[in-house]
Amino acid sequence: MAVMVGRAAPDFEANAFVDGTFGVVKLSDYKGQWVVLCFYPGDFTFV
Repeated sequence: MAVMVGRAAPDFEANAFVDGTFGVVKLSDYKGQWVVLCFYPGDFTFV
């Protein structure tokens, strides 16, 4: 799957900490809103 500049991001699910609890969020839950995504692949590890 290639990401193209100017195109909509593909829908996906991810585990997240939101409003004090862990849960699953989907990108489609935020359709029509501005979203900033930050990924930390090594976060919470001893690398």
